[in-house]
Amino acid sequence: MMPMTFEASSSVTLLFDFWHVNSPGGMFLSVIVVMLLTVFYELLKVWRLWLSRSTVPAQYMTPNGGAPSRRSDSSSVLENSPSEASLTPRESQPFFPNNRGRRLLHGIQTLLHLLQVTLGYMLMLCVMSFNVWIFLGVIAGSTLGYFISYPLLDWH
Repeated sequence: MMPMTFEASSSVTLLFDFWHVNSPGGMFLSVIVVMLLTVFYELLKVWRLWLSRSTVPAQYMTPNGGAPSRRSDSSSVLENSPSEASLTPRESQPFFPNNRGRRLLHGIQTLLHLLQVTLGYMLMLCVMSFNVWIFLGVIAGSTLGYFISYPLLDWH
């Protein structure tokens, strides 16, 4: 019977039947593996964010790092210029000149999303083993991954 409360034993089965831990050394290695998987999960999150941010040219970015809304652009144009030419809608420039680059980026983003979701659910199942050491490994890996990866975004 699987435990339904946290326990601090060195015996646990993680994810698959072949990953059965029954010694303190095995538990230590399993915690390190789970911690590294969690660091990789955090790096994936940042990589996907960086990839989506790098496709938007700097001229389209707002000071807080996001894409501007159409409403704020059109209202500022109308306030600054009363001419009739400013009332005609402008054609938006695509971020990629061709469709192939956009499809390739979307495919890469989709694969990274698939990997991130799969890894996230695997880590959740590791935590659901109700082993304190595995839980602490996931928490430590998430903290370490966040600490390492988010400065790489360079939010300036």
